[in-house]
Amino acid sequence: MKLWIAFLFIGLSLQAQTNSYTISFDNAVHHEAVVKATFPEVKSKTLRVQMSRSSPGRYAIHEFAKNVYGFKATNGAGEALEIKRDDPYSWIITNTDGTINIEYILFANRGGGTYSQVDLTHAHLNMPATFMYAGALQERPIEIIFNAREDLSWKVATQLKHEVGNTFSAPNLYYFMDSPTEISDYQEREFQVDGQTVKFVLHDPNPDSDFDTYWERVKAIVLQEKAVFGELPTYDFGEYTFLACYAPNVSGDGMEHRNSTILTDTETLAEGGLEWNIGTVSHEFFHSWNVERIRPADLEPFQFDQANMSNSLWFAEGFTSYYTNLILERAGVISAEDYVKGLNGTFNYVWNSPALQYFNPIEMSNQAPFVDAATSVDPVNRENMFISYYSYGSVLGLALDLSLREKDLNLDDFMQLMWKRFGKTEVAYTVENIEATLADYAGAEFAQDFFGKYIYKSNMPDYKNLFEQVGLQLNRATAKPYFGASFSETSNGLEISRNTFKGSPAYQADLDKGDLITSIDGIAMTSNDAFKELLSNKNIDDVLQVTFERFGEEHKTKVRLTADPTFTIAIDNNAKKEAVKAREAWLAKK
Repeated sequence: MKLWIAFLFIGLSLQAQTNSYTISFDNAVHHEAVVKATFPEVKSKTLRVQMSRSSPGRYAIHEFAKNVYGFKATNGAGEALEIKRDDPYSWIITNTDGTINIEYILFANRGGGTYSQVDLTHAHLNMPATFMYAGALQERPIEIIFNAREDLSWKVATQLKHEVGNTFSAPNLYYFMDSPTEISDYQEREFQVDGQTVKFVLHDPNPDSDFDTYWERVKAIVLQEKAVFGELPTYDFGEYTFLACYAPNVSGDGMEHRNSTILTDTETLAEGGLEWNIGTVSHEFFHSWNVERIRPADLEPFQFDQANMSNSLWFAEGFTSYYTNLILERAGVISAEDYVKGLNGTFNYVWNSPALQYFNPIEMSNQAPFVDAATSVDPVNRENMFISYYSYGSVLGLALDLSLREKDLNLDDFMQLMWKRFGKTEVAYTVENIEATLADYAGAEFAQDFFGKYIYKSNMPDYKNLFEQVGLQLNRATAKPYFGASFSETSNGLEISRNTFKGSPAYQADLDKGDLITSIDGIAMTSNDAFKELLSNKNIDDVLQVTFERFGEEHKTKVRLTADPTFTIAIDNNAKKEAVKAREAWLAKK
């Protein structure tokens, strides 16, 4: 983010060399936009313009150039210029009079945090997926005109600086690329917090959406997250904008940016979104501190032409994930009981994963370029070698918070210290900086122990004791038998739908993804219900006779059932008063 800060408040009138863009949507019905750009006063003999291959907030490669066609380049007199290509992402243009104009068509039909979408309902723009750039001119200010469809009552919402009408500006390329834009017939709400404006732009086609109820929840989240850090960030131009698009034609996503966030989901507020979309609001707004300003050093500067790897996503994304539902509870959006119940899925996913033997949280973070909306056609073994850094960091954030509370400290105050040292100052941090800050806050021995066991290694904290201190119970369903496979129903049997977990009974019996189980103990497996009924009548250590098909041939194997490894986290109704008091302090509205 630092690339643009020094230029932010330099007026465009003082900059002779301003790159300008326009974008139009006449053929929106077929998902096309026409983009034009002018690069004046180019001194070099050639100018390379290119499409990004990655996008702020994403870590994987995304080949945005694949949706560009009809490319043209002219000089200041309108004469066609020579164009050469030396890679799939760039166009090298011969300079003749110092002015280079380009024009191209963009196909865009995925509304979310990474791509762009143009149709008759809106123009939903993620800038790296939409606009070519000239890397050699990246420090120049940018001006853009959005030719919004007046016949569709479109308006423009963005964190870009508003100039006049539908003209907006950015101090340089990075700020421009970090500024998603929603152009539609949206609704809007706003409120003032300590002299700054927090806006919520809602594009929702359902006329019965209960925007006011949703907005009250959003405001409560904003105030509770502000309470964690003690203050709001200083937003550029004094505004923060939620850009929400809840419509059946988009893809579910959330993507943080410096002064705004993209929120998309197929559920409108009236069709479930009022309850189910609010978690993304909590997660993404927390990022305006943690990620956008408390910034990992290995993401600076962000590279648009390559994948971006970080050691710190367990903290940047994972601790943010820990706070996501905790903030919902503190804001009164969900109950304490629902919050505790919600811990179960993530907790079991992490601590029952075979991947713990391969990578620690830092190394899981390094996997982001392969998993963060990345695509591949070859099968992968994520079930056995990867744990999401969102989830891993979330359960570690929980462990750190409860561990600190045993010392009459808490994670909120630690996050405030990280904010003061690295967020307000915008000095990017390393993993070592996090450990050093924890040492200053909670003591060197505490920090060294936590990082040594749980960050640099993959050990499991003593959650049973930690939960007891806040009146929760941690148990395992040791009396239930466990098979260790997921199934899809077919007309011929149950097909194993995922890689079997290493060490599970199914894995030990050499069953694999794609195997078709036709019978167990002579009973035809026609449905998941049939399997569940069979398993309910079995005991731990029972041996099942399994008949299955693989590559069209019938095989048999034996599966010895083990104890179900699932953990259960619940409120202890018989907890001591001290523990109940500690739980109330942990979950209390701030």
